[in-house]
Amino acid sequence: MVELLIVVAVIGILAALLTANYIGVRQRARDAQRKADLKQIQSALELYRADQGSYTTVLSNCGTSLKSTDCQKSTYMRTVPQDPQGGAYTYSSNGTTYSIIACLENANDPQKDTTNVAPCNGTTNFSTTVNNP
Repeated sequence: MVELLIVVAVIGILAALLTANYIGVRQRARDAQRKADLKQIQSALELYRADQGSYTTVLSNCGTSLKSTDCQKSTYMRTVPQDPQGGAYTYSSNGTTYSIIACLENANDPQKDTTNVAPCNGTTNFSTTVNNP
């Protein structure tokens, strides 16, 4: 009976360790998706600027898409990606420059901003910013 209790305790400890590690893996995977989304958006914005002469002031200028100013000629991004947990990335532009902010879940991510930027709170999520090159 004692041996059975020891085996159950060991299995419980291993399950607790694996569950904690699994949560961290999922957070890092969502953060990787966020960073990939920002790079895709950045590429689309650079194509937009090359054709239109300036950056768009609204990221989804034609519904959920990024298209030419008349929404007819060119499509730069068919669907602007959303955060893996819902919601949109924070985009601001004056036509000459832009910044896109995503909130990361991993506090130890090497690409997080040195100073946290809103809307990320710096406690449960941490900002990463992409600016025009």
